[in-house]
Amino acid sequence: MKKTVKGLTDFIKKSPTAFHAVEELRVRLLEEGFTELNENEKWKLSKGGKYFVTRSGSSIISFKLPAKDYKGFYMIASHSDSPSFKIKENPEIESVGAYVTLNVEKYGGMLCAPWFDRPLSIAGRVMVKKSGAAVGVDSKLVDVGRDLVMLPSLAIHMDREANDGHKYNAQKDMLPIFGDVTSKDTFMKLIAESAGVKEKDIVSHDLFLYNRVEPTVWGANDEFVSSGRLDDLECCYGSFEGFVKAENKKNVIMHVVFDNEEVGSTTRQGAASTFLKDTLVRINDAFGKSKEDYLVSLAESFMVSADNAHAVHPNYVEKADPVNRPQMNKGIVIKYNANQKYTTDAASGAVCKLICEKAKVPFQTFTNRSDVAGGSTLGNISGTQVAVRTVDIGMAQLAMHSPYETAGVQDVDYLIAFSKTFFEADIQA
Repeated sequence: MKKTVKGLTDFIKKSPTAFHAVEELRVRLLEEGFTELNENEKWKLSKGGKYFVTRSGSSIISFKLPAKDYKGFYMIASHSDSPSFKIKENPEIESVGAYVTLNVEKYGGMLCAPWFDRPLSIAGRVMVKKSGAAVGVDSKLVDVGRDLVMLPSLAIHMDREANDGHKYNAQKDMLPIFGDVTSKDTFMKLIAESAGVKEKDIVSHDLFLYNRVEPTVWGANDEFVSSGRLDDLECCYGSFEGFVKAENKKNVIMHVVFDNEEVGSTTRQGAASTFLKDTLVRINDAFGKSKEDYLVSLAESFMVSADNAHAVHPNYVEKADPVNRPQMNKGIVIKYNANQKYTTDAASGAVCKLICEKAKVPFQTFTNRSDVAGGSTLGNISGTQVAVRTVDIGMAQLAMHSPYETAGVQDVDYLIAFSKTFFEADIQA
């Protein structure tokens, strides 16, 4: 478990943004002998080959083809993004002639309070002018990689009701301090230096705050792991480790990572986009199959939508369902919702339980309290483009959407074992 958790935390540390997470997966895939494809080129696929393709630098689909024909597509989908604060254009704000703060806006539905009083940095990508092109840009990853900004709390003496609850205003309360007044007009220069480009060549940027506190394993028996971005990089990592180890002679197996789940998925690289559908169609065409063959393959396909789940909180037991109360280190969480915020139904849930039994990993179930609305995830959104049987799962965690979340160390191994078994299965349902 220690080796597995170290692999997870190393992956998270190298992935301060969705762009970096996809780049880490890209590097790993190349090391594993996968061939990179480009959407703006014709694909030449060989039976038995291993391939991957990215979109917008923040979503990635990797797949292994069987040596002969295939029945369907077996997919595990997760997401690369996490709630954060995005740096706006023209970000510097001079405050009271003493400080420079940064103008940010919320990305996703985060817990605001934990962002205060901890070291933060900035990462993302910059778009720079492409030399020799009339209208052309290149994308460059950037990670300042040091304690750069902070959100200091207001002293209790100036807000005596602070512990009675506070409603945070993103435009007023959540602007991080970048430096004193002497740092004015230096932000983009710092970003350019970190990216290894000239400031004048930067045309635009996608930059985010991230928590610099190191991941840690803790608890009486070292049973918990805490880190930023466990939702959903834990599922991304665990399913990937199972994917690279798996082989399936009858089906195409696919590891799918979408961006923008935290803001609704309705982007060019989100689960509601054509990215997955386009990839499946091109695989179908490469095997010389017809449109009807494609539809038959979809009917034989199965997706696992993997996005972390809520563990029961010891201090807020009343917030959980009376019966379905997942715990950390207790295995795969199968998520159900009558209104189909999660896609699991009796058929897909049954398949998932049998996969868990075959993998010798425990499973548990999650439902919201009947009087509490839950969030949706990837499965039902991607189903609008690619309608296949889908089950929603996750690993139990606490402090979801905090910049420092908590999960169980043993669950990472459970997810890897489950994923490998799923990818190698022959599902008949």
